[in-house]
Amino acid sequence: MTATMKTFVMKRIGEVGFMEKPIPADPGPNDAIIKTTTALVCTSDVHTVKGAIGERHDHTLGHEACGIVDRVGSAVTLFKPGDRIVVNAITPCYKCHNCQRGFTSQCTEPLGGWKFANIKDGSFAEYFHVNDADANLTLIPSDVSDEAACYTTDMMSTGFKGAENANIVLGGSAVVFGAGPVGQMTAVGARLLGAGLVIVVDNVPDRLKLAEAYGADVTINYNDVDAVAEIMNLTNGEGVDSAMESVGAQIPFENCIKVTRPGGTISNVGYHGEGEYINIPRLEWGVGMAEKTIKTLLCPGGSERMTRLIRLIQTGRVDPTKLTTHHFSFNEVEKAFWMMDSKEDNVIKPVIHFE
Repeated sequence: MTATMKTFVMKRIGEVGFMEKPIPADPGPNDAIIKTTTALVCTSDVHTVKGAIGERHDHTLGHEACGIVDRVGSAVTLFKPGDRIVVNAITPCYKCHNCQRGFTSQCTEPLGGWKFANIKDGSFAEYFHVNDADANLTLIPSDVSDEAACYTTDMMSTGFKGAENANIVLGGSAVVFGAGPVGQMTAVGARLLGAGLVIVVDNVPDRLKLAEAYGADVTINYNDVDAVAEIMNLTNGEGVDSAMESVGAQIPFENCIKVTRPGGTISNVGYHGEGEYINIPRLEWGVGMAEKTIKTLLCPGGSERMTRLIRLIQTGRVDPTKLTTHHFSFNEVEKAFWMMDSKEDNVIKPVIHFE
């Protein structure tokens, strides 16, 4: 009889639930099977269930997890059963044309590096499969908790890449629209890269307080003031060097265009899960000629990046666990999932414990 495991799945658009599935078979020669210990719930999972990337049936959700190596393929040389590891949300093959061109997050096809809960079963399961294990697994040091390590999988990697893409100017000005977990890490990334003025915009007081704790110089509640006018005032009417959109919505994206000075950079970090088009405000874009660069990203993966992110935790540059607002057992993951949809109880990030 085939051994089974509990998984949390997207049954179809708009519907989730638990189901039993076979424990993944022996890995291929380059791959690994991981026993899950800790995971995070992401709003991206909510977008997926609402149909943002199309229909999925009985598809295991989750892409932020760490665990213990259960089995490895015959060609895996860097990891062994029993190793405590973390795996990025993005698991490229590093062999295809897009990977060889340097666009590993777009492995094989657009968004193709994002395999978990997209083109294969994800990590909301007692066990999950990881391709190309030597390149995609990272050992967790003994002085880093599972909870902290989980944040490197997406929130830190995505947020920091958002800041890297924004061409942060040493001593320059930067604004982050959206103070959710990715936005918080985007602001931390801007500060680490040397921005002299870091502004964070949101309308949730607790999130703005957290942004201040993470080192934001100015926070703006857009329910209280006109955020665009306030940012222009803070920059003497010139606008910021770098603007980062971490919501995935039309208005904050437009505002990024409006507050960026000529020659500046707009970094889109957010997941735009609804609508057919994203519009650009024509005049503030200089009718197409204001020399404002728009850059997009999908969370970078790979063991080298993950090792660097873990080093930032070890050296105290960032404590991502400040993002944690709730803890749940795996049996309670559906409650955590819908909380991320409704944002009830001031949730920022729920941690799921499998043991």
